[in-house]
Amino acid sequence: MRDIDAAMAAAASGLRAQTTRMRIAAENVANANSTGASPNDEPFRRRIPLLESTTIAGEVKGVAVRGAYSDPAEFRREYNPSHPAADASGYVRLPNVDTLVEMMDLRDASRAYEANLNMIEAARAMNTRALDLLRR
Repeated sequence: MRDIDAAMAAAASGLRAQTTRMRIAAENVANANSTGASPNDEPFRRRIPLLESTTIAGEVKGVAVRGAYSDPAEFRREYNPSHPAADASGYVRLPNVDTLVEMMDLRDASRAYEANLNMIEAARAMNTRALDLLRR
């Protein structure tokens, strides 16, 4: 039973990590076109989650979220002289978010979440089956 509990703990840590990845990617997509209110204001900066391998209990490996950092990539620039955040040259700085990359990251995190959830369901089924066998 100890191995099954360890597998469930590792999968649960994966669920938490993938939830964080999905939340951050969704925030990035939601702010993909936000700008500053004035030419001097910085637009939204893409965030990237920091995931790290960690030991959960004993020798069981899992994943931990260590926060998120701001992507240092350059902002996109778009010519729109009528925009309130346009600079003297007529360019508006837009977030450094590529929605295609974010959607791929969301899909990847969703599939990893599903795989971890399947692992937990399989471990529960094994636990239930072991208890049924012990009752006989």
